Amino acid sequence: MELPIDHFRLLGVGPTTDAQAVLHALQLRIDRAPDQGFTHEALQAREDLLRSSADLLTDSQRRAAYEADLTTLASSGESVMPALDVPSSKEVGGLLLLLEAGQPQECFELASKALQPPQAPALGSGREADLTLLAGLACLAAAAELHQQRHYEQAARVLRQGLQLLQRMGQLPAIRQQISDELSGLRPYRVLDLLSRELANTSERNEGLALLEELVQERGGLDAESGTGLPAADFQTFFKQIRTYLTVQEQVDLFSRWADGSTAANFLAATALTASGFAQRKPERIQEALDRLDASGQQGMQPLLACLHLLLGHVPAGLASFAEGADPQLRRWAEQQSGDPLGQLCAYCRDWLARDVLTGYRDLEADPDLEAYFADRDVQTWVERHDRSEAQPMATVAAAPAPVEPAAATPEPDTNPFSSWTPQIDFSEPAAPLPSAPPRGFSSTNADDDLWEPDDEPARLWPAHWRLPQFQLPRFALPALPALPSIEELKTHPQRVWIAAGAGAGVVLIAAAVGLRLNRPAPTPLPVQPAALPKPAPVAKPPVAAPAPALPLKAEAPTEMQLRTLLEAWLDAKAAVLAGREADQPLDGLAAPIQVERLQQQRAEDQSASTTQEIKTTVEGLSVDERDANRIVATVQLRYADRRLDAAGQPVGEPTELQLTNRYVFGRGSDGIWRMVSFRKA
Repeated sequence: MELPIDHFRLLGVGPTTDAQAVLHALQLRIDRAPDQGFTHEALQAREDLLRSSADLLTDSQRRAAYEADLTTLASSGESVMPALDVPSSKEVGGLLLLLEAGQPQECFELASKALQPPQAPALGSGREADLTLLAGLACLAAAAELHQQRHYEQAARVLRQGLQLLQRMGQLPAIRQQISDELSGLRPYRVLDLLSRELANTSERNEGLALLEELVQERGGLDAESGTGLPAADFQTFFKQIRTYLTVQEQVDLFSRWADGSTAANFLAATALTASGFAQRKPERIQEALDRLDASGQQGMQPLLACLHLLLGHVPAGLASFAEGADPQLRRWAEQQSGDPLGQLCAYCRDWLARDVLTGYRDLEADPDLEAYFADRDVQTWVERHDRSEAQPMATVAAAPAPVEPAAATPEPDTNPFSSWTPQIDFSEPAAPLPSAPPRGFSSTNADDDLWEPDDEPARLWPAHWRLPQFQLPRFALPALPALPSIEELKTHPQRVWIAAGAGAGVVLIAAAVGLRLNRPAPTPLPVQPAALPKPAPVAKPPVAAPAPALPLKAEAPTEMQLRTLLEAWLDAKAAVLAGREADQPLDGLAAPIQVERLQQQRAEDQSASTTQEIKTTVEGLSVDERDANRIVATVQLRYADRRLDAAGQPVGEPTELQLTNRYVFGRGSDGIWRMVSFRKA
């Protein structure tokens, strides 16, 4: 038998070890013989091979010739490695030394080959027992090595081969059970391995989906607090991370099958259906999501139902659901976005889509563009058909041009379905993040898993017993809503909103004016005056260099440099807190209270895990996109790097380095101070 090892590695010494150290190493190896149950003949063969290598390495002439041969072999340029010829009488001892030298895969392959006919040993012999024991131990060691290298499917293949071999030999039941347990524990990692393959690798992905379904079924569903395999906390962590490997259709299919009796699966199915329906302009899927959530009877779902009603064109029902379910905190947030009820609902719906619905899918990239959604012909046709089938009263708002003087040109028809209400709805970004308290029956978990900047993390919807995080793998998030107590039902809108296409004018969102304005008096149209020639703009004087911006920022109209200074101060303060230090600036003068609370919560979670974070964020560019008296939206280019440290200051996991482009919202409070309010990926 040829062993793929040289004398130095066999004995466990280096090429520069002198003769005295070689003899010392020999004695240590002999004194520390393995005690897993090998026969005396196997241990004696091991000792003989060790002594033979020591004799060669302590003989100066033989060692010099051997080292010259190794040098020649290494410089030959061929992909070959040194090997030792071992007589068949000592092959078990040689394989045992190969396993001790850290080559379990080679040991397993050679031991398996030796147990196959025609060279298979006699049944019941000591050689058969030694080779079987070697194969079992090498199988476990090889699988552990592959697992550590994240070759999960290869590790599973080695374990299956080892289990089949030991079952055929009918020996070592304890090791067979250990291999079976390792194979079962490897299944979540195999799911990750298989589902991370390219979408074109359908066979591997189908195998991963089958393993995932087995895992969930054995546990008794997503809501099970205990089950076989992974502990509850690890299973929930794993499942949250696995979602980004699944396509939207795979999620719809899986969660729909698991939804029977599972609140979490039913909610996930509704979320996936909404994402699919919105991105693919299929309102029938959004209707199915609405039916699921409505039938679940889960408390605190009214704002979500309001969003689904809006996407289906049921504006009166959406406004009523939002008014019924919104708590004071959510109302205050909505009122900051618009003074009009429909504008508030649209702002909430857009934020919900961006944060919680359109994220976490392998094959879906969509913007929460309500205007484009309602402009789609399929959406218009579907809503119009279903509205007519219900035979309810309809009130329409014609897309007629405003009155003009005879000499003025006729303006283009308005294609914005929401522009007929004031104030105009802002589809770009909310002025402040949504409240993060979860609905009744769910608990919120904020995890440091934002992929574009470790700052804002929306709260997640999960059953109350779900707590997370670990497995350093991609993760996903579920929607967050505030706790929503019931209030008295608002005035019912008797009319139904329709979406219809105007001839050559695109789409117009149709609503009963009195119903949608909540009995507010309609504004009187103002006559449009003939267009006048613009006056020449006055020549701007060269700007005077301003002094260095001070914090907190109280300028009436902050410059881009001042906003950049504010953002850099917040990022530096955040990095200091997560590193376990005091921030140089008061946090409440840099960011909105909800941002400060999330940062403090994140630090508390790190403290409970005895970890800190070392973060470095560099602002490489900032440009203002939108500006008014109390709100500024800016696009920011960032270079971001972080790493997590344990209590001893040693790195944990892999460091992160990213180039990011985010949209930041700055708001001016009643105290006149500008603060960072929210952000999202640009």
